[in-house]
Amino acid sequence: MFAFNVTFYFAHHKFNEESLSLPYQKVTMREKEYSDKELGKIVIRENPRARRIVLRTRPEAIYITVPCGVAMNDIQDTIEKFRPRLIHSKKKVERKQINLDYKIDAEFFKLSLVNGTQSRFLSHSELGQTNIICPPTANFEDEELQGWLRKVIEEALRKNAKIILPQLIDRLSAQHQLPYKSLKINSSQGRWGSCSSTKNINLSYYLLLLPQNLIDYVILHELTHTKEMNHGDKFWEILNGLTQGRALELRGMLKKYTTDF
Repeated sequence: MFAFNVTFYFAHHKFNEESLSLPYQKVTMREKEYSDKELGKIVIRENPRARRIVLRTRPEAIYITVPCGVAMNDIQDTIEKFRPRLIHSKKKVERKQINLDYKIDAEFFKLSLVNGTQSRFLSHSELGQTNIICPPTANFEDEELQGWLRKVIEEALRKNAKIILPQLIDRLSAQHQLPYKSLKINSSQGRWGSCSSTKNINLSYYLLLLPQNLIDYVILHELTHTKEMNHGDKFWEILNGLTQGRALELRGMLKKYTTDF
């Protein structure tokens, strides 16, 4: 399993807080969602591998990952402790408006919006390139239109990823003799990828927003889990060997990216 953020993140700025490693009481909780007047949507996720409370601020919600059995009052205390930072962070990660100036220029996925003459939206797509042709009357301030455009982009990412990512993982799997059982492409925004104990690998189609060296790193990370399921010394020794000793450097580079577009 490979998580986007480890420890504690607010709008891409990391805060190391020992106080986030909290004592906890046993309760049953897998995923809980509620709305806060100031912070908006808050999603609490229980992760058996988590060792501390982790907060991630995203445009659509604040995500809180907790170890199994964390008491709700401990989570609420953490939210209150960092409420001012969360409010400030949420303002900083407001989504960029998709309009005629909007572009995605990643190595495997490029997208642009252009002015058209017809009264409806059109899309022209080929592998690695998507153009959205917009009517002259398009109102990019409209929230429903913004939501629709994001869905169009997500669908383009998905279609491209289903072609590109299998080719990349097959190349790296063969090159390093790390076979896997199956591959699924998903829409995960919480993990770039994951690998099960039966060598089934999941990759997020948002990987296409990354440069190729980081896509390769995530894939190699998951392929390493086919030999070592945990993140112990042996795991990092193998991954270092696959990345010319750059595993920790690449992990640090990856932390600068999110699935937001």
